[in-house]
Amino acid sequence: MEITIKPVEKIAGQVKVPGDKSISHRALLFSALIEGTIEIEGLLAADDTRATLNCLKELGVEFAADGEKLTVKGRGLRGFEEPDNVLDAGNSGTTARLLAGLLAGQPFYSTLTGDGSLRRRPMKRVTEPLRQMGASISGRHNSEHLPLSIRGYDLLPISYTLPVPSAQVKSALLIAALYSRGTSEIKDPYNTRDHTERALRYLGAEIKKAGRSFIILKSPAKLKGERFRIPGDISAAAPFIVAATLAPRGELYLENVGINPTRTGMLDVLAQMGAGISILNEREDNCEPVADLLVRGGFKLKGVEISGEMIPRVIDEIPLLAVAALFAQGETVIKGASELRVKESDRLSSISNELQKMGALIKELPDGLAISGGARLSGARCESRGDHRIAMALATAALFAGSESVIGGAEAVAASFPGFFTVLNGIAS
Repeated sequence: MEITIKPVEKIAGQVKVPGDKSISHRALLFSALIEGTIEIEGLLAADDTRATLNCLKELGVEFAADGEKLTVKGRGLRGFEEPDNVLDAGNSGTTARLLAGLLAGQPFYSTLTGDGSLRRRPMKRVTEPLRQMGASISGRHNSEHLPLSIRGYDLLPISYTLPVPSAQVKSALLIAALYSRGTSEIKDPYNTRDHTERALRYLGAEIKKAGRSFIILKSPAKLKGERFRIPGDISAAAPFIVAATLAPRGELYLENVGINPTRTGMLDVLAQMGAGISILNEREDNCEPVADLLVRGGFKLKGVEISGEMIPRVIDEIPLLAVAALFAQGETVIKGASELRVKESDRLSSISNELQKMGALIKELPDGLAISGGARLSGARCESRGDHRIAMALATAALFAGSESVIGGAEAVAASFPGFFTVLNGIAS
């Protein structure tokens, strides 16, 4: 599918973005693990979260939809059924890795796979520690790639330091640790997103953080809860935030956006660059902080360096921050982001090559990007490369090019935000 984007002068209006993708995955999984019935409000309806829901159905979990609410009949830790079919995670790395942690604790055999893109993404970072806990896992290339065959057991507690900044790995191990007896300790030196820890705390698990990086979970646990309210996804809001920042005129109000501090690095970077963003009406739901955002255009931006501890907090928004940097004064350098090379596409290569088609002065580094501000963008024909984040970043850049642009593979946005282009058209003028 191709989408044509025309240049605009103004971004204005009020937007309510879809439910947070990361929290939606976890709400589905943990709702399946509770004893009793629980409601989910604001669940993201997209390809990735649908993959998680369908896999859980194969494991015997029952769901009932009523408007924007989804009722889940939890199976408890031990009530899942051996699936008749291969579990298909589609294009969702979150589904595959978190589900691997769940399946590692089940006393039956299962096979987990995904689409062509997901079957190329690294899985040993999950399978290796799960084997240390006692699970039997085999797969392609010494269990580096899907499909994976998993036979679960009562697992051993684990003491483990994350070798890469991956909340998916951390979450998989915490889920698996629920099936052990004792205390598991996971060291997260990168301070990755903590939605799993917050969800477990909300559902009554004995989990705490020691110092800056140690997560301690005691098992066994009985999880109980009544309702998950899922805030709007700040990663889905990010294209509109950047667009409103770059627009010469306008004011954009975004309702009910999650502002988990492990996810708001983009707001901090844009503030450092000089953007006009206000955080309003702060509150909390299910141990997750939520707020409304007001973004004003017309501010002059300056280049910055993005590296170190900031990288895990902006990992999904780096393609969009690269777009913002094109319109800043001076150079912006992004370092330490090599994890972007193993996402749905090699995002460092994808964003640099596609933005260069518009005339951007952007250089790909081994672990990041160097972006020179001040270049005048031209309309161009670009490709999403099958990556929803790249498609949305290119659409944002195209709003401020000299003439219209065409984005091929625009259907990729359905992974996280099926209505993205409709919302974008509603605020752009």
